[in-house]
Amino acid sequence: MQLAAQETILRDNNVLLLSPTGSGKTLAFLLPIFELLEGEGAEVQCLILVPSRELGLQIEQVWKKMGTNYKVNVCYGGHSIDTEIKNLSNPPAVLIGTPGRIADHIDRGTFKVDNLQMLILDEFDKSLQLGFHEQMSFIISRLPKLNKRILVSATSGIEIPRYTQVIHPTVLDFIPIEEEKINLSMKMLVSKEKDKINSLFNLICSLKSQSALIFCNHRDAAERISDLLNEKGIYTTYYHGGMDQDERERALIQFRNGSVSYLVTTDLAARGLDIPEMKHVIHYHLPSKEDEFTHRNGRTARMLASGTAYIITHESEKKLDYIDYSMPVLNVENAITLPKPPEFKTIYISGGKKNKLNKIDIVGFFSQKGKLEKGDLGLIEVKDFVSFAAVKAKKVKDLLNAIRDEKMKGKKFKIEVARKVIKKEEE
Repeated sequence: MQLAAQETILRDNNVLLLSPTGSGKTLAFLLPIFELLEGEGAEVQCLILVPSRELGLQIEQVWKKMGTNYKVNVCYGGHSIDTEIKNLSNPPAVLIGTPGRIADHIDRGTFKVDNLQMLILDEFDKSLQLGFHEQMSFIISRLPKLNKRILVSATSGIEIPRYTQVIHPTVLDFIPIEEEKINLSMKMLVSKEKDKINSLFNLICSLKSQSALIFCNHRDAAERISDLLNEKGIYTTYYHGGMDQDERERALIQFRNGSVSYLVTTDLAARGLDIPEMKHVIHYHLPSKEDEFTHRNGRTARMLASGTAYIITHESEKKLDYIDYSMPVLNVENAITLPKPPEFKTIYISGGKKNKLNKIDIVGFFSQKGKLEKGDLGLIEVKDFVSFAAVKAKKVKDLLNAIRDEKMKGKKFKIEVARKVIKKEEE
């Protein structure tokens, strides 16, 4: 897929790339874009529009890992507009952003668009679904020199809007429908109660302590379900679009590094997120549209791996056309043994890249001063001004005691157990 995409994007001006979640689409379009850039200049050369800030930040990370030396910036709602304007005063070769924020910058004249020649609409089906038609139409209308348009999606069969000016694109379709059906098992759990929380509890207890993504349809439901599971002794956090960016990042970090085993989320986590391959996806609520159901399930059984999607239903719920209700039905009423607590806890450090800290510094400090051994440290993530490290839960108390008065790189940082994401009114 990546080889075909590279060859086609370099050759053709209108390309539609269809490939499953987790198959490496980001690198597939970034590699040829890198080849097409024409040296650092005073103008943006490539614009990448994304439906969510998480996807934008993920693309930025992939670009930075490529080590191209070309500047990249990400712009999105909720981020400081003043910081973005300052960043854009020295224009990046590649600009990534959500449609609303990029439209705002174009309206302000923050960066020049006169010679912008390459446009990528990543997960453009999601952007259409979220109602970004107007902003995307406005942006494209203001790019007079566009000569290369790349549309990327994990869903096939989407009608391409006329305003994209993508006519008769070269289609690269790598969505293996039959293979996904083979690798993905579907199971149903019928709840006796209309409030399905007890059925969800039993189902999680039956998963032998393996982590899972739990999908629901509303933000309030995600928080409620997460709170109720925590009360029952299951280590859970929630994730949805109503949270601050730093809260969303913190929830994902704790889920990624194994400090939290279960993530209760809206469809925001169905795609575009950097989270591990999941063995289990649970539909607490079913989405109204089949493509969202497909994207949720795309979090498991990726590529050659296998996975299971569970549907929790109640007799009062309306039957949906896209669900085959003849699938196997589970009985987990007797599953009441709690999953094992997470092996790791997340440690917060009040310094990051801008404070000249890196992963090697943290590993060295925790090993030498904190007396941690190799297996005691898990995933370490260094952000601009903060860092997070996964540490074996049983070692955390001794670590914090050992480094309480110690300095890292000659500076005293605040180091403590990272708080879990909690509701605003409880803070």
